[in-house]
Amino acid sequence: MRPFGNDITNLSANSNGSGGGNNDPNDHNDGDDGNRNDDRNDRSTSITDNEESAHSDEDPSVPPHIARIGGIGTFPPIAGQGVIRVVHRCEDAKENHKLDLSNCELMQIPEAVYHLMRNTELQTCDLSGNVLKSVSPKFSQKFSHITDLNLSHNKLSRLPDEFAGLTALIKLNISNNSFIVLPQVVFKLQNLASLDAQNNAILEIDTEEAIASDCLALVDLRNNPLSRNCRRRLQNFKTSFVLEISVDVEDDW
Repeated sequence: MRPFGNDITNLSANSNGSGGGNNDPNDHNDGDDGNRNDDRNDRSTSITDNEESAHSDEDPSVPPHIARIGGIGTFPPIAGQGVIRVVHRCEDAKENHKLDLSNCELMQIPEAVYHLMRNTELQTCDLSGNVLKSVSPKFSQKFSHITDLNLSHNKLSRLPDEFAGLTALIKLNISNNSFIVLPQVVFKLQNLASLDAQNNAILEIDTEEAIASDCLALVDLRNNPLSRNCRRRLQNFKTSFVLEISVDVEDDW
C-alpha cells in the first residue's frame, strides 16, 4: 500500500524500468491526478489572490457587505452603532415624549426619525453634541409642540425661518455653534423665555428688531466677539429681560 502521496523510492525505480513495464494499475492515473490537483490548486490560489487584491484597500473594521457597496466612504464604522442608538432613543421618546439624540454624530436629522416619531407629540428635543450644519424646515412642522430645544455644540450658522412655527418653545439653546449673527427668527418665537447663545462668533446684534415674546426672561450672549460699539449699545439697551454679555473683552477695532 502506498503511503500518503508518491513514494520517492518507487518513483525512482519506475523511472529505471521499461516504458510499459509498470505493474501498478493505479500508476497510469498518477500524472493525470497530479495535474488535476495542480490545476485546482492554481485556480484556488488565483481566486484567493483576486479576493485579497479586491479587498486590499478596504477597511478591515468595515463589514464586507458594507464595503462592497461603497460603505467605507458613506458609513464609517461608528455609523452602525449610531443608527442603533438613534432607533433606541426614538423608542424611548415614544414613552417619555423626550427625544434625546445628543452625541449621535448626526450631520443631519435622519428622515427615519420623523417617521418613527410621526405619532408622538414631543415635549423636548436634545440634538446637542452632533455635527449639524443646518436644520431642515421640516423639523418645526413635525415637532411644533416642543417646549425645550437644545442645539448646542454643533456647527450651525443659521436657523430656518420656519422655526417661527415653534409657538410652544420656551427654552432654546444654540450655544457653542458658528453663528455670526443672532438668528432673526428667535425674535419671532412667541413664548420664548430663555435663549442661550453663548460661545458663538456673533459680532453684531440688531437691537431694533421687535421681540414677539412677552415671556422672555434671559438672553445669554456671553463669550461672543461683539464689537465694542455693539457692547456699549447693548449695555445701554433697556430690556424687560436679563441680557448677559461679556464686558471684560476688549477688541482693537
